[in-house]
Amino acid sequence: MTISAVRIDGRLIHGQVANLWRTTKLGVTRIMVIDDKVAASDIEKSGLKLARPAGIDLSVLSEKVDADHIKRGGYDSQKVFIVVKRPQVLLDLVNDGVKLETINVGNMSQTDETTQITNSINVVQDDVDAFKALHEKGIKITQQMVPGDQANDFMAILKKFDTKK
Repeated sequence: MTISAVRIDGRLIHGQVANLWRTTKLGVTRIMVIDDKVAASDIEKSGLKLARPAGIDLSVLSEKVDADHIKRGGYDSQKVFIVVKRPQVLLDLVNDGVKLETINVGNMSQTDETTQITNSINVVQDDVDAFKALHEKGIKITQQMVPGDQANDFMAILKKFDTKK
């Protein structure tokens, strides 16, 4: 399996992910959403199936089974785009033995607990800790909303903010 891209985006599959990234940048054959809540909800899975581009396979996996599905080789003939909502999911994936080279941070929604670090990225301390751990493992982390935007070094952006206030 070729992991063509990995993106953190709280919206999971939407116009940017389904069309701009898939068609103009990646040429993927499968979008893999990894999220416990979504994997357990028939309604949310149905919504993702509707948002999925025609001709693209979709997997919606819980965090407990994602690494096993990847490591056993079930998607070896495909180009996969992994999409998650939070960085901890990717840290768990890496700690389970899945190799990731680059992570793109797109949109992380605002809540009462988050700190805004860009117009579209809001984090809690657990997110910051997960990003740092991923970076320490040698994974490149970028921030780029759409393929036409410049890819920025996310760790440089993150260093500007101290969420341990």
